[in-house]
Amino acid sequence: MHSVPPPPPQAVRPVPARFALRPAPGTIDGVNDDVLFSARAVVLRDLNARGADAAAAVDVLDEAVTERRWWVEQWPDGAAFVAGQIAQDVQDRLLDQGLGRWPLCKACDETSPHEMRIEPELGPDPHWVCEKGGIVVAPLGALR
Repeated sequence: MHSVPPPPPQAVRPVPARFALRPAPGTIDGVNDDVLFSARAVVLRDLNARGADAAAAVDVLDEAVTERRWWVEQWPDGAAFVAGQIAQDVQDRLLDQGLGRWPLCKACDETSPHEMRIEPELGPDPHWVCEKGGIVVAPLGALR
């Protein structure tokens, strides 16, 4: 009896591009870009409301958004907190780069210029607070 030789091994073919794993729609590298774009939009809205939306400030905002992408990649559950984190980053960088304090408080009776702060520092539903007057001024993205 003659045995039939086994078929030659098949070469491994690459997976067609249409079947390759890709990030979900609306994501870049698996990070939901809508979260980052929404965070950018609310911070930009507040920059604009206080007349601080010059090109240099928007560049600072864009840098902060780009750098926070890593943060969201590492901690996806923190996506709800990223807008407040970006606002704080922008505040710090504007001051560090000599572009001024932002946003200045207009809500209290204090006469010396001072900026508001985001509360909670890390949490959902961030809002602007005047720490000197203990006043909740507005949700992030709703300054006037």
